[in-house]
Amino acid sequence: MNETIYDWLRDYGFDMVPNITMDTAFIHSSYVNENRNVHADNERLEFMGDAVLQIYSSTKLFSIKPILSEGKMTLFRAKLVNEQALSSYVREYGLAKYLKLGVGEERSGGRDRDSILADMFEAFIGAFYVLRGFDDTCALLDKMISKYFEVHELENLEDFKTRLQEFVQADTRKTVTYEVINTTGPSNAPVFEVVVKLEELILAKGVGTSKKRAEQDAARNALDKMAV
Repeated sequence: MNETIYDWLRDYGFDMVPNITMDTAFIHSSYVNENRNVHADNERLEFMGDAVLQIYSSTKLFSIKPILSEGKMTLFRAKLVNEQALSSYVREYGLAKYLKLGVGEERSGGRDRDSILADMFEAFIGAFYVLRGFDDTCALLDKMISKYFEVHELENLEDFKTRLQEFVQADTRKTVTYEVINTTGPSNAPVFEVVVKLEELILAKGVGTSKKRAEQDAARNALDKMAV
């Protein structure tokens, strides 16, 4: 017997009787167009889910210690509930298998399209909210995505490389570059040391468990020095 979204929810501690509202959350407009007996797609629930995700993420970010500035809360919220992030949550939890698509959309790769998956996630959260209320919806989101609101994860969302490049180009047309100068640790858990340069001048060093994280750390350290 194929698993349903109700089985999936039960595994996360939420018993729910099958309901047309929840079923509709997974119906794409292309499916409605090809099935005359289906009369509603998930777009209205998507609208509701978007609002719920905005208030959930705002509340989580507002409560973080040490407190975040309004600018950082806005930046992090945008990155945590944007199309790319929401579609990644769908993939992480295998929710795409419940999506109902029209034949044409299925053939064109719609089941792995970020925009469709993100809309479906919003509709799923919207349906859950309509059926279970805000407290249970927050409990579900806590189980699914609260780990992304931890301070060390939020730091990875801030694009220090872009900020450094913009800072440098405010006075010059030069471009900063990054170079790995050392790699330590075992092959399955390496630590990279990176320098960021402006031409031949080393601005700062950074370390990280990936090249990207080391580059971000180097850019952040360079910005800290320049801000002094």
